[in-house]
Amino acid sequence: MTEQERVAGGPLGKVVGKAKEMAGAALGHDDLQREGRLQEAQADAEAEAAAKAAEAERTEAEAEIEAERVETEVERHEVEREAAEAEVEEEAERRRAEEERGAANRAQTEKVAAERQRLAGEGDAAAKRQEAAAEKSEAKREAAGLQREADRAEEAAAAIDPKEEN
Repeated sequence: MTEQERVAGGPLGKVVGKAKEMAGAALGHDDLQREGRLQEAQADAEAEAAAKAAEAERTEAEAEIEAERVETEVERHEVEREAAEAEVEEEAERRRAEEERGAANRAQTEKVAAERQRLAGEGDAAAKRQEAAAEKSEAKREAAGLQREADRAEEAAAAIDPKEEN
């Protein structure tokens, strides 16, 4: 195809090509008829190329959308995973805090029980000291009473047998 044969493409080029082909056939000019067919073929090729380019752009846009969807899905899964990890950590922290409170409560209860036991032991010891003191006082009274009896018995014995006096 020469420089002269190049003409507008697209829908207008197809119409012009058809007109040239028909004019060339009607006039018996094979060159004009051939130029018309070539122009029609070029217009068809350009239209097909444009359609394929549009299809390629559409496919590329769909691929980009799908890639974005996949990326969004991955991000969603990551956020869900992070949220689940945070929830697990919060649950573990809550349990640890509960266990610490329980341990503190048990320690306080044991401390109170130990203090009660200590006070009860002190009370028992004080009661035993009082009992021992009372028994000691009673023993002293009995000893004093026995000493008086012994002294009276000695006096009575000395009165019966005065020789044994020292």
